[in-house]
Amino acid sequence: MLFALSEPLRLNMVRMLAEQGETDSIDLGPELPRSTLTHHTSLLRESGVVFVRAEGRKCMIRLREDDLEARFPGLLGTVLTGYESADDDRGEAGA
Repeated sequence: MLFALSEPLRLNMVRMLAEQGETDSIDLGPELPRSTLTHHTSLLRESGVVFVRAEGRKCMIRLREDDLEARFPGLLGTVLTGYESADDDRGEAGA
């Protein structure tokens, strides 16, 4: 799970899922090639971070918040908070 969350693109995808709830996979990276998006979403699914289900031609993805919280209490919140803090620090450095 930590490996899956160690890559900035995947971490951003998880942050988006935490904010938006269940989302079509295309909306997580509309500018990315489909093969890249598939690779990253598959890695998140295989690591147990997300649940993926087909809905017609869409690939709906949602964060497995309850499962993750039960198995690793507080970890997801800590990682996302740390990620947001790092974004804030980068924003201040560029100002």
